[in-house]
Amino acid sequence: MARNLILSGGLFHDFDATSAALADALAEVGVESEITNDIAGALSEPSEVQLITVNALRWQMTQDRFADLRAEWSFGLPAEARTTLLDHLDRGGGLLCMHSSSICFDDWQGWSRVLGASWTWPKSHHPPLGWTGVRVHGTHPVVEGLRDFDVVDEVYSDLDVLPDVEPLASSNGQPLVWARPVRRGRVFYDALGHDTRSYDNEVHRTMLRRAALWLLKRPVAIRE
Repeated sequence: MARNLILSGGLFHDFDATSAALADALAEVGVESEITNDIAGALSEPSEVQLITVNALRWQMTQDRFADLRAEWSFGLPAEARTTLLDHLDRGGGLLCMHSSSICFDDWQGWSRVLGASWTWPKSHHPPLGWTGVRVHGTHPVVEGLRDFDVVDEVYSDLDVLPDVEPLASSNGQPLVWARPVRRGRVFYDALGHDTRSYDNEVHRTMLRRAALWLLKRPVAIRE
């Protein structure tokens, strides 16, 4: 059984619930997850897991609108944590990044090059939480044969996306999902996942199970 470390926690989302829902979905393909809110502590030494997942909202909060929250919630990613993530990829590990991970770790310029995009204040935004139609693109093994689907979620919009990113799913013209090689490992970003309703959608759930297998470099053979 593969081991997965879920880095969780932060503001404006029920990360306890979504991380548990994600762990439940991945368990169906033989991935055993440990969930922690101590991101810096969990990454303070070399990782021994095959998969690391970022399902969190932790950033410096330099924007004026968050001044009242900054003292308690502002977060910078320590140098040893950055090294742990890069070493994990150098060893061929997988990195699954969910939803608000594109806002995380804004004190580290290299994070956007790992992820493939970044949230940029005030340009990036999202419409109110609600129903949206998700279009599936291409023949990548994670999405091959999957149908388009409707889900209650937030559509992250106007991210700064790197030119080499090829979306596997989109909504309202916004790229939401992609997969990319980084160093000797693999990275999968899924901008969906605001709350557990997103994980209850069977097509989305299938996509995530396939993503885990792809990240682990295992055969992807999960049907919708």
